[in-house]
Amino acid sequence: MKKRSESIRNKLLPVGAFCLILLFWWLISVTGLVPSYMLPSPVDVARAFIKDFPNLIEHAAVSVQEAIYGLGIGIILAFLIATAMDRFETLEKALMPLLVVTQTIPTIAIAPLLVLWMGFGMAPKITLVVVTTFFPIAVGLLDGYKSVDPDEIDLLRSMNATRSQIFLHVKIPEALPYFFSGLKVAASYAVVGAVISEWLGGFEGLGVYMTRVRKAYAFDKMFAVIILIIIVSLLLMALVTLLRNLTMPWEKVKEK
Repeated sequence: MKKRSESIRNKLLPVGAFCLILLFWWLISVTGLVPSYMLPSPVDVARAFIKDFPNLIEHAAVSVQEAIYGLGIGIILAFLIATAMDRFETLEKALMPLLVVTQTIPTIAIAPLLVLWMGFGMAPKITLVVVTTFFPIAVGLLDGYKSVDPDEIDLLRSMNATRSQIFLHVKIPEALPYFFSGLKVAASYAVVGAVISEWLGGFEGLGVYMTRVRKAYAFDKMFAVIILIIIVSLLLMALVTLLRNLTMPWEKVKEK
């Protein structure tokens, strides 16, 4: 009973905080502290969201497609890189500084180059999502591989287990929590990366739509796009959590 009430309280706290932010936003708009053309009220944003919902969904479908493709490629690339670095220590020492460097370059600086090299299609958007998402997954997997107890590996070796058997039965299960932690971070980056790349060129997508409404000074519609991006990112993170619970049911048992 105590855990249940604590769980309810933990869920109500962020809802209460969100409601306070909305109230504060509404009060600023109503009192005129900030002009309505600069900061539309939550009511105006809600109206714009409902009115433009079909158009928003159409553009969101393109951005989500780019985000999922990029995230999928990022997962494969991260798995290959992390596994290779775990296998070869020299490769880890050589590649890790380069991986860190890729994350220090602002995505807004890479996007124009990708558009210049790849055109205005999906390719530069997907590439930017890959660059944005593979790093937290790769680092999480590598940390997971290295967290394995050496005694477990020695035990399996004493039983004549092959390297691949040790990898499948010890390293992969141990790395799963780290992988999903990195994947949750990457999922939150994926949609944002796709939208940023769409700012600089394209025909469809939330970033393209955002650029159009910004030029028209329709800031209520722009806030509606931001809200939709938040919703899509939260749904992706919820999907990662669901996959984690399905893949690692023993972790849920531990929490109970």
